[in-house]
Amino acid sequence: MSDRGSDLSALPKEVRDQLAELDLELSEGDITQKGYEKKRTKLLAPFIIQPPVAPPHNDVQPPVAPSSSSHAPPPASSSRYRERRSRRTHRTGGTRDDRYRSDIHSEAVQAALAKHKEEKMALPMPTKRRSTCVQSPIETRTPPDSSSGSEDESSTRRQSSGLAPPVVNPSLQSPDSWISRTAQGSSTSSSASSTLSHGEAKPHPQAQPQPQYKPQYQPLYQPQLQPQHPPHEQSRTAAVTDMLAHSRIAPAQNMHPPPDVTAVAPPSRGPRVDLPSNATVRGMSKGQARSSMMETADGVPVSSRVSTKIQQLLNTLKRPKRPPLSDFFTDDSEEIVQVPQPDPNTPRPEGRQIIPVKGEPLGVVSNWPPALQAALARWGATQGKSPALTALDITGKPMYTLTYGKLWSRSVKLAYTLLNKLGNKNEQILKPGDRVALVYPNSDPGMFWVAFYGCLLAEVIPVPIEVPLSRKDAGISQVGFLLGSCGVGLALTSEICLKGLPKTPTGEILQFKGWPRLKWVITDSKYLTKPSKDWQPHIPTANTDPSYIEYKASKDGTVVGVAVSKVAMLTHCQALTQACNYCEGETLVNVLDFKKDMGLWHGVLTAVMNRIHTISVPYAVMKACPLSWVQRVHIHKARAALVKCRDLHWAMMAHRDQRDISLASLRMLIVADGANPWSVSSCDAFLNVFQSHGLKPEVICPCATSPEAMTVALRRAGVPGAPLPARAILSMGGLSHGVIRVNTEDKNSALTVQDVGHVMPGALMCIVKPDGPPQLCKTDEIGEIIINSRAGGTMYYGLPGRTKNTFEVIPVNANGVPIGEIPFVRSGLLGFVGPGSLIFVVGKIEGLLMVSGRRHNADDLVATALAVEPVKTVYRGRIAVFSITVFYDERVAIVAEQRPDASEEDSFQWMSRVLQAIDSIHQVGLYCLALVPANTLPKTPLGGIHTSDTKQYFLEGNLHPCNILMCPHTCVTNLPKPRQKQPVGVGPASVMVGNLVAGKRIAQAAGRDLGMIEDQDLVRKLCMWPTVMHQYLTEALQWRAQTDPDHVLYVLLNAKGVTVGTATCVQLHKRAEKIAAALMEKGSINTGENVVLLYPPGIDLIAAFYGCLYAGCVPVNVRPPHLQNLAATLPTVRMIIDVSKAACILTTQNLMRILRSKEAAASVNIKTWPTIIDTDDLPRRRPPHVYKPPTAEMIAYLDFSVSTTGMLTGVKISHAAVSALCRSVKLQCELYSSRQIAICLDPYCGLGFVLWCLASVYSGHQSILIPPFELESCLSLWLSTLSQYRIRDTFCSYSVMELCTKGLGTQTELLKARGVNLSCVRSCVVIAEERPRLALTQSFSKLFKDIGLSSRAVSTAFGSRVNLAVCLQGTSGPDPCTVYVDMKSLRHDRVRLVERGAPQSLPLMESGKILPGVRVIIVNPETRGPLGDSHLGEIWVNSPHNASGYYTIYGEEGLQADHFNTKLSFGDPHTLWARTGYLGFVKRTELLDASGDRHDAMFVVGALDETLELRGLRYHPTDIETSVSRAHRSIAESAVFTWTNLLVVVSELCGSEQDALDLVPLITNVVLEEHHLIVGVVVIVDPGVIPINSRGEKQRMHLRDSFLADQLDPIYVAYNM
Repeated sequence: MSDRGSDLSALPKEVRDQLAELDLELSEGDITQKGYEKKRTKLLAPFIIQPPVAPPHNDVQPPVAPSSSSHAPPPASSSRYRERRSRRTHRTGGTRDDRYRSDIHSEAVQAALAKHKEEKMALPMPTKRRSTCVQSPIETRTPPDSSSGSEDESSTRRQSSGLAPPVVNPSLQSPDSWISRTAQGSSTSSSASSTLSHGEAKPHPQAQPQPQYKPQYQPLYQPQLQPQHPPHEQSRTAAVTDMLAHSRIAPAQNMHPPPDVTAVAPPSRGPRVDLPSNATVRGMSKGQARSSMMETADGVPVSSRVSTKIQQLLNTLKRPKRPPLSDFFTDDSEEIVQVPQPDPNTPRPEGRQIIPVKGEPLGVVSNWPPALQAALARWGATQGKSPALTALDITGKPMYTLTYGKLWSRSVKLAYTLLNKLGNKNEQILKPGDRVALVYPNSDPGMFWVAFYGCLLAEVIPVPIEVPLSRKDAGISQVGFLLGSCGVGLALTSEICLKGLPKTPTGEILQFKGWPRLKWVITDSKYLTKPSKDWQPHIPTANTDPSYIEYKASKDGTVVGVAVSKVAMLTHCQALTQACNYCEGETLVNVLDFKKDMGLWHGVLTAVMNRIHTISVPYAVMKACPLSWVQRVHIHKARAALVKCRDLHWAMMAHRDQRDISLASLRMLIVADGANPWSVSSCDAFLNVFQSHGLKPEVICPCATSPEAMTVALRRAGVPGAPLPARAILSMGGLSHGVIRVNTEDKNSALTVQDVGHVMPGALMCIVKPDGPPQLCKTDEIGEIIINSRAGGTMYYGLPGRTKNTFEVIPVNANGVPIGEIPFVRSGLLGFVGPGSLIFVVGKIEGLLMVSGRRHNADDLVATALAVEPVKTVYRGRIAVFSITVFYDERVAIVAEQRPDASEEDSFQWMSRVLQAIDSIHQVGLYCLALVPANTLPKTPLGGIHTSDTKQYFLEGNLHPCNILMCPHTCVTNLPKPRQKQPVGVGPASVMVGNLVAGKRIAQAAGRDLGMIEDQDLVRKLCMWPTVMHQYLTEALQWRAQTDPDHVLYVLLNAKGVTVGTATCVQLHKRAEKIAAALMEKGSINTGENVVLLYPPGIDLIAAFYGCLYAGCVPVNVRPPHLQNLAATLPTVRMIIDVSKAACILTTQNLMRILRSKEAAASVNIKTWPTIIDTDDLPRRRPPHVYKPPTAEMIAYLDFSVSTTGMLTGVKISHAAVSALCRSVKLQCELYSSRQIAICLDPYCGLGFVLWCLASVYSGHQSILIPPFELESCLSLWLSTLSQYRIRDTFCSYSVMELCTKGLGTQTELLKARGVNLSCVRSCVVIAEERPRLALTQSFSKLFKDIGLSSRAVSTAFGSRVNLAVCLQGTSGPDPCTVYVDMKSLRHDRVRLVERGAPQSLPLMESGKILPGVRVIIVNPETRGPLGDSHLGEIWVNSPHNASGYYTIYGEEGLQADHFNTKLSFGDPHTLWARTGYLGFVKRTELLDASGDRHDAMFVVGALDETLELRGLRYHPTDIETSVSRAHRSIAESAVFTWTNLLVVVSELCGSEQDALDLVPLITNVVLEEHHLIVGVVVIVDPGVIPINSRGEKQRMHLRDSFLADQLDPIYVAYNM
């Protein structure tokens, strides 16, 4: 690859075109790497021999070092690249170093984006419903360009950037080599805002027609793959718009809303519908494989918008990722996360240990006062007329001037009032040393000055805080924590401010959240008492007692108070006076907040010590008139000004309004946030603009400060003509590893920082490692600056623990030995000491994001994001960058406020470009990028974004973004290694032997013996009907009709709990005879033909069933269509009728009318129904004979059901199976004639049908039938029936239990009042074919405990298609037990029991006791060998009541044998087993069963068909769904499925639509944290969209098909990158 370094721009155009095409093929995966290398070498061969041609204009390109991630300029755009470079050389003349220019950052970003353009990958744009796009109205107060620019105004951009960590020069670099010695005099920089719209870099906006689109359809992105050479420079935006491709959208008028196949009305989850997935019938066709939908060859469904998007998403994920931090991980079963191995190429510090840096000695001047109050007393007495403070009104005009005389007299009055006049005569409310809050607005510095000095004179401790505006202020409760920790009980404020505070309706001041009770005192002069002549304030010499407390907000949002002692305050003023050379009587313009930090230290304290006249320019004035401070400097001939980069930037933007301004009087322009890495470009740009107005380059003085260490360093004003201090040009790659490396390689990855001058007078400074013990850094290492000085904070007031770690740090050397005894204070600033002991700061500990062991500075990321032309999309100063911990690492999130006029397309494009720029320049992946409507982010009092509150909102799901882009695929690199399936070299026999050797039991269990009674005499004695002789239910019914004709078998209730139908033995027998006669006469049915029963739940259904048996035909029970939803439910009925080849339909008059109605004709062909017999008014006829089958193996009935995977399956149940099953249930539940049970479930299939129709006839007990649909009109019907009839045993479904839990859970008191008492219930069994829903059954037990329900009553049953009842709790035997299994092991098909509450544990409840006559064994579904009890495997069952097989049309024998008559591959090769299709395990418990043996419990984990195979592991959808439902209060229900290895999560939103996008990051987080999976697509839908079948189970496959066919009408679809 020697040619990589050569300059491709010198090649002929056709060769470059061929190379570009080759690159494209490689990126698309159409050619292998080897083939690519071969062809490329061949193309370049003729040119490599010649010496490389230098590009024109002498701009020789340095060879690019062969580092892993540095590429040559992209060939396809090399002509443009060369053109841009040469043009730039013309412009700069090559004399000064380009790296200083402020628009460098934009160029770095453009270069990064151009690099990405070559990959030409279309990112799928999220889909959103129109209603979700509504933006919140903008508040009128904010000026057009977000002027609420934030304290950390990111407006001016910084020169960080980079495409690769540079290769480190192995030889040690001297500190001087970090600094570029270029002369700065000529340095000019373009203004910050025009960084991206300046000269050639300006993109030409192209007019694009606005596509119209309707919400249901997602715009389709098409990748455009023709390589293009834009003539001239053709707008850089083209590069990205190309890459993101354009949406092609059909015109709106041709769109019809898609048909709703989910069959549910959105607001409520309408009727439960069984929807077979695209007519899939188990056993219906020869090639029985479940097709998931109309698929093309490569598995992408035809005509599906969604799938095209997913295909795009997959393409973006196929892109070769930059190798993650490591490819080698130790996958320890205990430790989930992959730990990256250290990269051998990581730059490491190589310098010697740093030596502490000393500031100049603090001079002693004879007239320095012994205390600050003494200075005020002196000026008040001797210079009373001298101006101390001028305050400006909102228009920038002077409002009032406070003289030193007035300041002194008012402060004394206040001090006297505070000490003597607050309480009654005898009590003194305030004592010296008490803390007092100062609450004054920024527009009123005068009142604040008086209050502050009044407190100092009264010797109480002022705690200045911001004015609370409402209960919802950002961080308001944290300010309460500050006031509490400082023990504040009194607040001083002005009359105007007090009037503006939020009040309760009674007029009292609101009690703010978390605040202590405060007494408010107004300090306006008219309320103060003049002290008596003899009263003088006590002014002691400065000592170590606290003088004031300054608040400080930490990274996590907590607000603490830094206490500054009297001596520290005085010393700090002296140090500032010496460093800034302040003289008596000077004028100072202060734009900063006077309550804290530099604004307080210079503008309030040092100013009074030196009798300086301060002109205070409040923030509100700056917003209205950004140039006001410059005008004040000009008018007052100010000698010093105190500003932030933001103020420089705003003044620059507005300077065209004023021609005749002079800044020649300034000797110091102190830049308070000079430590901010983008301050370089602000200062340069400001100088560039105002040098012509008399501004001298040497007066710009950046400084670095922190609340704890106060002023850390300050650049002293220079001598005119002296060379300006040098800049450090650092490699971003080195910085991320905490190492200083000069950036030699690629100027895109450079960070230019300016010094912040020298250490303060009288201070000592060290640099220590930011984490771990405070070990001294090496000279080429970045660390935290720590300071020892008398002029610093002394403690966090009231927090001794935190104080010790910050204010009492003793640095240690490499061996951990302390270097001295003197304590240092941590400044919270990261930096290093450069040549000449200049201090450089590269960031703050608070803005540090530690991602995968590398450090990134939040401000750097903001700068890069803002360099991506944000002007159209987001507001400049309103952007927050923070990290959240997800899956064992920090992940970077960026939140910004979107402009109201930005289109969806613009926003998405901007976000995609920010991703790419940050990825290229900082080599870090973004996890989440969110845009919120304007004015919705929490703000700090001075208009910046409150980052910790923003983060809190994000994590709580209260951010309400209007656009979001998640990129977990790129930034999560520490997932466990995918599990490699072991080649099956070990046979099942070896596994079995291994289990035996290891002492593990084979996982099998059995119910007790079914035991037939042979003795006829015993039968007569016990009054039982002869079981053995008949074995047919028809005979049983006839026998009961003879022996006990009036015994009531069935009672049917309506919604009011009134009996609407009963059936005694003889009535049932007679009704069955009538129906049999009708079948023989009207239907002319032959023996053995199938008859469909179409009835609502009731006694007619039971009579029709026995009528069919009497006539010798086979009943097929079908759920009738739902009247409100024929279109969705009738086709299923039709399908079962067709599949079962029914000869006749038995039904009621009403349903017969519906089957023949016009509405029915709309969805099915009603002309081809088989014969329909209405059984309502049949004549009294008896059949000539009652049919008796020749053998018990004949089919008794067909059981059809739609499985959760959308499969319609019919199974054959023989007469022998019916009688064995009924006998088994009778024994398990101890059913006999005198018993009464209540049934509230659907009687259409499975065990529900058996209990409703068969069991009573067999066992003779009375069944009280409660149709579940009746509960919709009377929720308490089932529970009040149990109470009224004193029922001991009841059976229900999960849907019924859920209805009661949700609807009646809060009404237990009401039920109690009505006399409902459930203490009679001994067993309440939930009939289901799934894993027990433990959370639901436990909620039900707990909620209804109040009305007597025993905690032991609720249990579950388990059945499947091959065996309708495997387990049922029954009355005897031990209670169902619950175990906790380790989810990590479960994914590997292993079962490891853990303690309750263990991390990553899953509670599972036993599915009831195994029925008599049933044997189960756990089998490996692949090898078909038996498994040990520590494995998860398929449950196989052997029992006399197994179904006989699938009902097939063509006799699909293979499937029959596979599912119904399977043999183990080893162990017991003779027994025939049926495969249930469910995974589970068997565990031997400590409990004893009826026979006294230890009880074997069977646990069902989930359906094999439904499991998701991801990363080689087995996941159960319900586990992921449980996690998702916990993620946010607005998630009602969720379902997951996979599509081409992507995990798709569909969540129903029960909150307002503005919550929809909040769910996306929370869902992604929770699935990553708890299941170690990355979600590919998040779909937010309306409630009721997820289809649920009659048993209350989700039909995920049906949902998947609807999603891919674009039929869900989602609120939002997010494609995670």
